[in-house]
Amino acid sequence: MAKPAPRIGSRRNGRIGLRKSARRIPKGVIHVQASFNNTIVTVTDVRGRVISWSSAGTCGFKGTRRGTPFAAQTAAGNAIRTVVDQGMQRAEVMIKGPGLGRDAALRAIRRSGVILSFIRDVTPMPHNGCRPPKKRRV
Repeated sequence: MAKPAPRIGSRRNGRIGLRKSARRIPKGVIHVQASFNNTIVTVTDVRGRVISWSSAGTCGFKGTRRGTPFAAQTAAGNAIRTVVDQGMQRAEVMIKGPGLGRDAALRAIRRSGVILSFIRDVTPMPHNGCRPPKKRRV
């Protein structure tokens, strides 16, 4: 009985971590999604493949504290720390959503030492699309 051939990229032969850390990314895109309940920061390369991400919930904030500016600042710092180690120097920032963490996340990104080429607000705005729900009568 012949031995099965080892799969490339399997956890047993330890190549997964090697391939992930070997990537050098000089330029990337930082997406900040700030809702009222949470802030999610995702760092991608120029093609859109996710390199690193973090959110206020994964940083240990629970409940209503996830929507605070401090939680957004912590999430942005965690997401960017890993990509700065991989060699990212330049980035574009896309901010989406009306939450409190927009400015705090941007402040944390600026402090990280990454050069920002531009900052764009990509919050979806309806051109009078759906009918809003009826007004509450209390």
